[in-house]
Amino acid sequence: MPNAPTLPRTPAPDTAAPGRPLEWLHADDLVPYPEALAAMETRVAAIREGRAAEAVWLLEHPPLYTAGTSARIEDLTDPDRFPVHFAGRGGQYTYHGPGQRIAYVMLDIAARGRDVRHFVSQVEDWVIATLDEFNVKGERREGRVGVWVVRPDRPPMPDGSPREDKIAAIGLRLRRWVSFHGLSINVDPDLSHFDGIVPCGIREHGVTSLVDLGLPVSMADVDVALKRTFPQIFGRPIETAGSGN
Repeated sequence: MPNAPTLPRTPAPDTAAPGRPLEWLHADDLVPYPEALAAMETRVAAIREGRAAEAVWLLEHPPLYTAGTSARIEDLTDPDRFPVHFAGRGGQYTYHGPGQRIAYVMLDIAARGRDVRHFVSQVEDWVIATLDEFNVKGERREGRVGVWVVRPDRPPMPDGSPREDKIAAIGLRLRRWVSFHGLSINVDPDLSHFDGIVPCGIREHGVTSLVDLGLPVSMADVDVALKRTFPQIFGRPIETAGSGN
């Protein structure tokens, strides 16, 4: 797997979270989606069998679209623009590409209370806390997946309500109570690449990024914020040495 970091198998003691070992993994190069999916599958199996620590994998993909289990073909408006991959996660179509921080979250949800709804809420809270590190107010919206920001700098909606743009997507899957897939935060992607889909099936709202909001934020800045806020949401883990490529 030339572009993906080796996901080491480190012993994971049979203790409840928080306080479980957690490994932060980082890929310096763009990781092809099929390789990322295969690496996650391998790591999830190892976590489930007690042969590996929980992990958060930080990476970027080359430009591509992924289709979740609820994706509608009519929302793929430009099928020839980028490769399309069936993800197996929840949700609809989304875009991944350079300038977008992906965090694949491989956690033992059985050790964390077996509450799927609470876990999804925690992932949303993690994104919101990360954005808050940059004084960006991320918000949930009923019936709209992901994290949103209000755009008072943009013309209002036809009904007079403030315009809102999506800044982060969330799509998760569990296998025998171990999570995988995760979240994506738009740091500085080419926002025109979202034009080939209806992101998450939502037509009336747009997408934005930290840089689009006028913030000179780097990917490294976002990584620091993700690591700093993780314990606030999930509890403080026992961190193990991570790896990159």
